[in-house]
Amino acid sequence: MIIKGNAVTGPQALARYLQSKEVNERAEIVEVRGTAASDPEGALIEMDAYAEGTRCQKPLYHAKINPEPPYRLTPEQRNEAIDLLEQRLGFAGHARVVVVHEKLNREHIHVIWSRIDLENMRAVSLSHNFRAHEEVSRELERRFGHNRVQGAHAERENATRPERTLSAAEMRQEERTGISAKNVKADVTAAFRSSDNAEAFRTALDDAGYVLAKGDRRDFVIVDQQGGVHSLGRRIEGMKAAELRAFMAPLDRDSLPTIEQAKGIAEDRERGVYSARDSMKWEDALAASAIECTQREDRENVELRRKRKESRAEGLIQKAYGAGEDYVHQTDAALKDFKHRTKKLNKEPRPYHPSEHVSPSSERETPDVRIESIIRDADARRRKEDDAARQSGDDDRKNRSNEFNDLSAKLETVERVENSEALQERIRRLLDRPNVTDIDPLEPDRQRAASGGGRTRSR
Repeated sequence: MIIKGNAVTGPQALARYLQSKEVNERAEIVEVRGTAASDPEGALIEMDAYAEGTRCQKPLYHAKINPEPPYRLTPEQRNEAIDLLEQRLGFAGHARVVVVHEKLNREHIHVIWSRIDLENMRAVSLSHNFRAHEEVSRELERRFGHNRVQGAHAERENATRPERTLSAAEMRQEERTGISAKNVKADVTAAFRSSDNAEAFRTALDDAGYVLAKGDRRDFVIVDQQGGVHSLGRRIEGMKAAELRAFMAPLDRDSLPTIEQAKGIAEDRERGVYSARDSMKWEDALAASAIECTQREDRENVELRRKRKESRAEGLIQKAYGAGEDYVHQTDAALKDFKHRTKKLNKEPRPYHPSEHVSPSSERETPDVRIESIIRDADARRRKEDDAARQSGDDDRKNRSNEFNDLSAKLETVERVENSEALQERIRRLLDRPNVTDIDPLEPDRQRAASGGGRTRSR
């Protein structure tokens, strides 16, 4: 069971609310006591008039007794609950009005007492009234066998303090505007946690559709899209008044609109009419967007210039490279040249590998063998001629000597024709190296000089 209550004023408005059936399925007047008038409105006006002889500003006390569904109080239980609460608050014998409301199949009781003690002409003190509500609720739960509801003031027993529930005014505002206080709390808390200072918090609230204003009784309030007023401290989860006051200290409170002005701003926004601050924010957003676009274009231009510069430098490097001795295979120029050479080689007939090639010269005698044979024949012929010359005389020797000289001249001609410079150099190296006979005379000498084997390097 939950009991709430507080001092109020405005008897006519309260009487209309008690008898209204617009939001209630049933509104039943149960009791009007201690007044000359028998109707709720007349009784409340009369009870409010008792305060004329005192300085009390709120002479009525409005309490609500809410049994937790599915429990309903019988008439006897209802009277018992009202009498116990009346005694605990100090309103015993005071005039009262009792009305039962039923809404969404849930029944609750409204009790309005006069706070004025007519014998002493003073208002009853309301100190610790919230604790009195909870103490009566726990007592009635035990008496009626209802489930226990944890409160914030009485019988805590080390239990966690429950979150504050909405007041009657806040619930009526929620019904009127259609904006849930829970959703407002989530939006405002998110805006607060995403802001590092008061001005940023104010901007975040504007972006979320709320207007920050200076309160009449509180430092700061916020106005939602439908003109509902919320305490800023109560709409930030886990926020304490001292912490909020320190956080909002840098913000000039006088620069904020009043509650009425904030309601006007919210109403204008709903109609599509924006205030001077909204226009200024829009202009600032446009300027920031233009600056960001300019900076992005500058960054893109710098990157484009850098790429062009790198491309030009790379082109100059490739142009400087050639296919000479200092050719570098890791460069793009080397790759292009390699592809060009490969393409050219593929178009031309592929030469035979040395292992597949048979030189026609291998079928006849080599120059070395021919020279040795000519020398041997010349020596044998000379010896024969010498012997014949000794036998036939000096004339014959002279003739034969002339023949030998002719033969020597022919030999010299052969040597001069066949022995080129490269062949003479090769013959000299072959004669100087050991095991000359083991060397293949057909194998090119440049292949033997190359490291790794001549045949592989030649391919």
